[in-house]
Amino acid sequence: MGHVIDLDQRRMQRARWTVPGGRRPRVGCIFEVGSPWTYLSAERIDRQFAGVRWQPALPAAMPGGARQDDVARIAAERRARELRLPLVWPDRLPAGSREVARVAALAGEFGRAATFVLAAGRLAFCGGFDLDDTDVLIEAAAAAELDRDAALAAAADARRDAGLEAAGRWVASRGGTELPALVVNGMLFCGEHRLAEAAAAGLGVRARA
Repeated sequence: MGHVIDLDQRRMQRARWTVPGGRRPRVGCIFEVGSPWTYLSAERIDRQFAGVRWQPALPAAMPGGARQDDVARIAAERRARELRLPLVWPDRLPAGSREVARVAALAGEFGRAATFVLAAGRLAFCGGFDLDDTDVLIEAAAAAELDRDAALAAAADARRDAGLEAAGRWVASRGGTELPALVVNGMLFCGEHRLAEAAAAGLGVRARA
């Protein structure tokens, strides 16, 4: 596998997303790194919002966990067609275990979670690669400019699970049932289908139907 993703040029050209008066909304994204819904929404979130705080979560801590049944697959495939994005299913779902989520948390500590999420999503859902394969995981970590040994150490560090589980419980405690979840100026928007509504909330206007 070669170079996966380079966002630097696009980010330099991207206008900074602000609210009236020049203030940026406070935005957080709580996500499951191996979810097709994270893959389908991550790049749009990165384009629409500046300064996002990306927080990986373990959805098993939420009621029902993450759906991976045939109905969920069909819905994801339909949405991918609507967005004109490729969607290749990896053999293993969810596409990434606790180890992958731990590395995502490490990337977040260095402000590189967005790059890691985008790289991991493309590897899993464009290439069909198994994120639990060490070589594939290191490829995603390299895209986020993470040190290889640090990424492997993070993947093996079970102490990180408490924070990942707490993020899932936090969403559930506020009535959320699915990821990704966006927090915009204190308001919670759960699910890929609510991105436009979240963006409108940040601007202080109503989303169009």
